[in-house]
Amino acid sequence: MSRTDTAATGGTTVTTQVPARLDRLPWSVWHTRILIGLGAVWILDGLEVTVVGNVAGRLSEEGSGLDITSAQVTGPAAALYVAGACSGALVFAWLTDRYGRKRLFMVTLAVYLAGTALTALATEAWMFFVFRFVTGLGIGGEYAAINSAIDELMPARFRGRVDLGVNGTFWLGAAGGALLSVVMLNTAIFPIDVGWRLTFGLGVVLGFVILLVRRHVPESPRWLCMHGRADEAEALVDEAEKQIAEHVEERTGKPLELPEPRGELTIDSSKSRSLAAIGRTLVRDYPKRSVLGLALFIGQAFLYNAITFGYGSILEKFYDVPTDRTGYYFAVIAVGNLMGPLLLGPLFDSVGRRVMITSTYVGSGIALFVTAWLFGEGHLNAVTLTACWCVVLFIASTGASSAYLTVSEIFPMEARASAIALFYAVGTAAGGIAGPLVFSDLTEQGDVSDTVLAFCIGAALMTIAGIVAGFLAVRAERRSLEDIAAPLQAVSPGTSPGDATTPR
Repeated sequence: MSRTDTAATGGTTVTTQVPARLDRLPWSVWHTRILIGLGAVWILDGLEVTVVGNVAGRLSEEGSGLDITSAQVTGPAAALYVAGACSGALVFAWLTDRYGRKRLFMVTLAVYLAGTALTALATEAWMFFVFRFVTGLGIGGEYAAINSAIDELMPARFRGRVDLGVNGTFWLGAAGGALLSVVMLNTAIFPIDVGWRLTFGLGVVLGFVILLVRRHVPESPRWLCMHGRADEAEALVDEAEKQIAEHVEERTGKPLELPEPRGELTIDSSKSRSLAAIGRTLVRDYPKRSVLGLALFIGQAFLYNAITFGYGSILEKFYDVPTDRTGYYFAVIAVGNLMGPLLLGPLFDSVGRRVMITSTYVGSGIALFVTAWLFGEGHLNAVTLTACWCVVLFIASTGASSAYLTVSEIFPMEARASAIALFYAVGTAAGGIAGPLVFSDLTEQGDVSDTVLAFCIGAALMTIAGIVAGFLAVRAERRSLEDIAAPLQAVSPGTSPGDATTPR
């Protein structure tokens, strides 16, 4: 239970065991429902990115309903989508930390739905650009709100594999989008100016289903505690424990025996939660962690945003793969991407964060260097290039997912969504906006040496990020979020914030 005391200054101090109670819970249907409601948005993002990459060739064809080139779709339009995501992350993250996870992850999904629906109705190139930006706004906001909520609701011992697995479902959407594009771009089934519109329209339908499911996801009890609503947080945890106990007894015939909560947290609601306080925390108190987050996001953002948006164009230009067949190849590498976090994710909770982050980033960089050399020497065709990319991205997708996991757990509660947004925005602006622009320019003319250079840039950035992680990654496995980084409002006698308070 929570204890509330009024300080002489007029502030209110609350002592609670809510975080410890959440961390002691066994995995249950309650957790699974939350994951479905929150994590499904990555399927939408994967669908969006893949569809755009695969329809680029079709949109540039005469009669598509848009006067636009393939390079404009994979370059400026892709960059605007990412720019929208960066902007949405920053704006909605601040609102998420201020007004709550639940309220904002409903708003951000609604923005995404509006942008996608409008994209399907675009009749001019400028409209397509604007609506891709709006879609990105919603997706960017989702990143901050959803990662925060998931990490704050999951038990500590499962947090790594769950977070990686959820982020990895991006590739379930990517595979679905790739296969969907094969059907939708088949002019024997749909007219050239209709199929691509229906593809975006199906994304809207899926988004509405997720919106309905998400209504039942609770607010983060941790966030409620930080905002003076400890009684509501306790009630939510009471209800969760009740549902889990009933489910366990129904399944096993035995009552659930939970261990005693380990530790309690005291919060002083009078302490500042301002943007200035959050900024000082990131720069002054956690400088090494800030460098780590920036390195991880830049590396994965350049690789993924560049290659994901442009892979269909590579197949078309270098191997003469028809536009309506690139989806088959992309579905294959999407499966490789999906399997990476699912199979390697549990190792982040057992072997540990530092070893796994370093090995996945460096390993994928080396594999990409090898792929670039094979491509440059002419040893690859459409099938073998796809096989190489499966290997690269099986490893890289796990590393990319770990960037979101890392930033969402190594900073204080009050700064969590803002930190995710900041590093996502800065890293993605550097790699995600520059990536598609540079990559589309390098591959547009079909010059092998230029494409090899693009591959090597992505490989180098991933490798460098892995080396940084080897020195700076935090051993956060199986630890409470409050133990990894004490909340700014926490009252902890004898403890001061900063890197030095956390065992490395």
